Amino acid sequence: MTHRFDKDYWEQHWREGGTAGSPPNPYLIEETAALAPGTALDAGCGAGAEAIWLASAGWQVSAADISGEALARAASPAAASRVRWIEADLALWRPDTRFDLVTTHYAHPAMPQLDFYDRIADWVAPGGTLLIVGHLRTSEDNHQHHHGRPPAEAAVTPEAVTATLAKRPDGAGWRIVTAARRTRSGTGQAGRLDDVVVRATRKEPS
Repeated sequence: MTHRFDKDYWEQHWREGGTAGSPPNPYLIEETAALAPGTALDAGCGAGAEAIWLASAGWQVSAADISGEALARAASPAAASRVRWIEADLALWRPDTRFDLVTTHYAHPAMPQLDFYDRIADWVAPGGTLLIVGHLRTSEDNHQHHHGRPPAEAAVTPEAVTATLAKRPDGAGWRIVTAARRTRSGTGQAGRLDDVVVRATRKEPS
């Protein structure tokens, strides 16, 4: 079964099973530890754990998601008042500025996964950082959910992500800092999470 990852899909996801109040992704905390806070965009923010954490760490955060249901949950904690929440289809929407950090965590819009990563790379300011945390494509994956695994169309490899950046017209202007496969314990059906973590810096013009 393939998934459209359109607005109806995500509204149903958040109505039926999406959770708010979860901790921020540990790879976000790890990969941004040495970065000076500036402007940040959380692309596909869901219930906002990462956006709220970034705001608490001093970042000026915009957080975008296609699901109004998710954003309604995200905007409830007190810390969320420091975040600019945007309901938008990331396959169509474009910000009116670039950001010092653009990050995404398991976001799946209604477009091919690698095309999405290429799209959000445009939104990184010179000298800024792109941080992608996604589902790892493994030999177990097929086009169906099984044992809590994501569908194959939502999974990638670090090599595919870095190759996508290299193929961009500005490909030589990116420095890959992290390109890793990571495994951690999940909750519920997702007992093991196999992740891709890619962090890249957009070089300043010479």
